[in-house]
Amino acid sequence: MLDLPAVFTVLLIYITGVMIPGPNFVAVTHTAISSTRKNALALEFGIVLVNIAWATSAILGLGLLFRLFPWFALSIKIAGVMYLFWFGWDLIRKAKVTPSHSTSMTTVSMKASFLKGLAVNIANPKSVIFFGAVFSAAAPDNISILTLTAMLAVVGIVATLWYGFIALFLSSPPVANSFLNIKSLFDRCCGSAMILLGLKQAYEIVRR
Repeated sequence: MLDLPAVFTVLLIYITGVMIPGPNFVAVTHTAISSTRKNALALEFGIVLVNIAWATSAILGLGLLFRLFPWFALSIKIAGVMYLFWFGWDLIRKAKVTPSHSTSMTTVSMKASFLKGLAVNIANPKSVIFFGAVFSAAAPDNISILTLTAMLAVVGIVATLWYGFIALFLSSPPVANSFLNIKSLFDRCCGSAMILLGLKQAYEIVRR
């Protein structure tokens, strides 16, 4: 039997959570502007798949696993912080001024962009906390297959629409071309944002 109130609760929680800027948002934004539309969508697909995986794990007991084995959750958070630092520094290190949008586009494969989307989301400590704690609380006890499927569909559809909109809009030539003169600055800002997000997560880990 479909538990509509539970599905609606997940919808509200997830819409709020997914629209808060974080590593995923920065990664999609940077890829959409500095690379091709296909690369941006490939990265988005990786992010969406991990969101669905986190949601499935949370609903099926990820929050309980974290409570039973706090060291496991801590290890994921630390690894995530290290990746955010590396990703941010890599963007800053590779920042450079280029004369045109066609030459400014980063030449990476769609597979590499997809894998980066997976890595960014897996390494995002906020995703672990959000799905493991808040999201799992919305799932009813003895959840039915139909309700579980509906919840995962909500996650997949909302994430695809939100990140897909960002990827398609920012990768359009008029928008991408408008960033040409400040591409180096934009890359450094995105890299700095990743590092700041990593520092914020590191502070929260130490504070606890």
